[in-house]
Amino acid sequence: MSAILSDQGERLRPMTVNDLERVMAIEPLAYEFPWSEGIFRDCLRVGYCCWCYEENGELLGYGVMSVAAGESHILNLTVHPESQRKGIGRKLLMHFIQLARRHGADTLMLEVRPSNTAAIRLYDAMGFNEMGRRRNYYPSENGREDALLLALDLTT
Repeated sequence: MSAILSDQGERLRPMTVNDLERVMAIEPLAYEFPWSEGIFRDCLRVGYCCWCYEENGELLGYGVMSVAAGESHILNLTVHPESQRKGIGRKLLMHFIQLARRHGADTLMLEVRPSNTAAIRLYDAMGFNEMGRRRNYYPSENGREDALLLALDLTT
């Protein structure tokens, strides 16, 4: 798989174990309940699609997607809080859509907190549809928060 390069020093590339220190510096800034380094290590170990987005050598975003049995599932899509609302999330999402299609997936799914309105706007703009709700899916400061289950039909 080829990296995406541009004149601004942008680069999408596969994540490696060597990236985990920088990933773990961003993860707790972006989430109140961040993934552990062990979760990322496990994702790399089992061969999930793990990608990093860099600008001028600085890691600004990353994501993790699984693909199996005609379905793909974005498990993590993160942009450094100081770099949000600059199109990085869209670039990562578009890359994962291309990867899912390349792997033969018919559907791309993900969960998102209903309170994450910026992400929901992005997913809506990219053609995702709400397929359901997972009750008490996410930990939250006040107990648990539901997740919206979104899906994108990749056959069209």
